[in-house]
Amino acid sequence: MSDTIHHECGIALIRLLKPLDYYQKKYGSYLYGLNRLYILMEKQRNRGQDGAGVVGVKLDMEPGYKYMDRARSCDANPIQEVFDKIHANFPPDLTSEKDADWAKQNLPFVSEVYLGHLRYATFGKNNIDYVHPLKRASNWRSHNLALAANFNLTNVDELFDSLIRAGQHPRNYSDTVTLLEKVGYFLDDEIQDLYHYFKEKGFSKQEITPLIEQAIDLPGVLARSSADWDGGYAVAGVLGHGDAFVARDPWGIRPAYYYKDDEVVVVASEGSVIQTAFQGMNMNIQEIKPGYALIIKKDGTVTEELVREPKKRSSCSFERIYFSRGNDRNIYQERKKLGELLTPQLIRAVDGDLDNTVFSFIPNTAETSFYGMVKGIQQYMVEEKKRQIREGKASWCEETLDAIICREPRIEKIVIKDAKLRTFITSDSGRDGLVGHVYDVTYGAVSENDNLVVIDDSIVRGTTLRRSILRILDQLGPRRIVVVSSAPQIRYPDCYGIDMTRMNEFIAFNAAIELIRERGMENLIDEVYKDCKAQQGLPKEEIVNHVKRIYAPFTDEEISDKIAQMVRDERLHAEVKVVFQTVENLHLACPNDTGDWYFTGNYPTPGGNKVVNTAFINWVEGRDERSY
Repeated sequence: MSDTIHHECGIALIRLLKPLDYYQKKYGSYLYGLNRLYILMEKQRNRGQDGAGVVGVKLDMEPGYKYMDRARSCDANPIQEVFDKIHANFPPDLTSEKDADWAKQNLPFVSEVYLGHLRYATFGKNNIDYVHPLKRASNWRSHNLALAANFNLTNVDELFDSLIRAGQHPRNYSDTVTLLEKVGYFLDDEIQDLYHYFKEKGFSKQEITPLIEQAIDLPGVLARSSADWDGGYAVAGVLGHGDAFVARDPWGIRPAYYYKDDEVVVVASEGSVIQTAFQGMNMNIQEIKPGYALIIKKDGTVTEELVREPKKRSSCSFERIYFSRGNDRNIYQERKKLGELLTPQLIRAVDGDLDNTVFSFIPNTAETSFYGMVKGIQQYMVEEKKRQIREGKASWCEETLDAIICREPRIEKIVIKDAKLRTFITSDSGRDGLVGHVYDVTYGAVSENDNLVVIDDSIVRGTTLRRSILRILDQLGPRRIVVVSSAPQIRYPDCYGIDMTRMNEFIAFNAAIELIRERGMENLIDEVYKDCKAQQGLPKEEIVNHVKRIYAPFTDEEISDKIAQMVRDERLHAEVKVVFQTVENLHLACPNDTGDWYFTGNYPTPGGNKVVNTAFINWVEGRDERSY
């Protein structure tokens, strides 16, 4: 993606089902689980660069020994920093110096349960206090709770107030702390009820503790905790005695996958990283169902339990387009299909002149959709060849037939990303001065009579197009540059974990506003603003997305053409066109992941409508604030 978007967070949970000496004997190390966790986190690195954290929980430790360890970092390279901290406690030779039992009792992070997290900050910025896993500590083992999540809630204000009404005094106003305290509150309530139950049965306090740990109803705790959560989430947690869980929102907005065999249970935000970390070819990796929680009890029992009534599935299509790793088989095929379905629009954009058109892509995530785009053009050209031969336009001269049959799309690698330079560009302010040098181009591959078609996975702000990509492509001297997005126009803020919160961040919105002003329709802006303001204070369930009316007067093509004008610097020589995927084709390519609110404004939860109206109000009033 040429424009920067803060990614979603990533989670990883590992529960070893055998004694630690089993892994030492079979795999050569009692750190088998920790080593696999490191790979899971590294393979999900794209999901978090603001912070990383790991919690390890040891099962059945004797009183007086530490059983829960945590390491976190918000440094520039947080994963490496976290694991450097962990490994600093280990002796040089882990495999032979001491046995697994000694290591578990004496070394931190020699554990049976591991919970890891990768954070992209959508709240709290780069502050260690907000880096997951968050921890709720207690002298009672089962009261200890570590939590890590890929999530965003739209109704933190309501949830915060509910904690205050319950008599709590939360230490921070954030969705992360609120979520931790909600789960912790109902966990405490559950344990207290169990305590009174077993006490009435005549058990001693010492006898009651293990009975409580066995009897904790985690699905019930999660059902009560999440009953009023509005948003997308995959929430992973582990209790001090060893129970663990991963709960998924009832709309399936945020992803979570798991794998289980007789040695291990593993959960991650992406299925393909599980396969990579455990080197399996035919692993039965499953998706945690929306509204369900994967429950892993201390005794190793694994079940998938209903926590909230599943709603209409609205799993995030942006996951498929951009965030998830492209080595997943289904995602790979879907991205190719997104490129292929653009064929009719591309043919029109170059006026059918394929002989004088060069096809390329913006590295790196758009490469897969580029393969699909080329496949679509190839299929189109094959049909053209058949038509020419059937209609008798081709003589039977061998030279003419060769020219027809050998006609193929012209494919070149035009844009090259300088990965070394890119790593130093960490913020928008620091980025602007260097953005023009992030990409190099291949000179001599395009002539002055050529159309140059380049595909990107999405266009959000258009900033990099205007300041960098179009300028360097123009240096090649094409007569026309066609920029293609495999995603539809991003028009609305996300409020479920992707950091897109302000209306003026979207070039599609800015293009619609320009069209409104050009056509003397400014009253529409005022009307939408007044209607959004009138809904402030209403329950979120009663709020309507009035911002859709900003786009209603215009076709997709009109907005695309205006975007092309806006990203074209007046110093460019080439004509510029911009082509976007259609929402209809998006759903054809990704039929199982229908969450498209950033394109359509159709939010799956009531809180989404509240967020988009707030974002519009902030824009009109000139406030550079988050909309949730």
